[in-house]
Amino acid sequence: MAKYSAFGCALKRGATAIANVTNISGPGLSLDTEDVTSHDSTGGWEEVVGTILRSGEVTLDIVYDPDNATHKYAAAGLLHDLVSRVAQTYNLYFSDSTPATWSFSALVTGFQPGMPVNGALTASVTLKPTGAVTLA
Repeated sequence: MAKYSAFGCALKRGATAIANVTNISGPGLSLDTEDVTSHDSTGGWEEVVGTILRSGEVTLDIVYDPDNATHKYAAAGLLHDLVSRVAQTYNLYFSDSTPATWSFSALVTGFQPGMPVNGALTASVTLKPTGAVTLA
């Protein structure tokens, strides 16, 4: 069984990699269930059916560059996407040899800069997928 370093994973908006990403989390995929237990369920055990697939959120930490095209408030920038309220296509590339790719449409729902006096200018960005997440 192969094991992989997370180094080299990438999040792209369309075909353009988001610059200076230091951490990516999500999307946290899950399945809602509905209880369908009845009086004649075998052995009295609960029974469930799957209902709605949930996509969770994607969070990424970046070394924030206010002049970088993928960060700034201009077409193709994360801040522009947040303010415009328009979903964009994102592709998450894993670091395996194939590489595995998860594709989804998402809204930028959060952008929080961090400015510690003794550290780098950073930002935490939140994406909310809408619709299907394509796993390949």
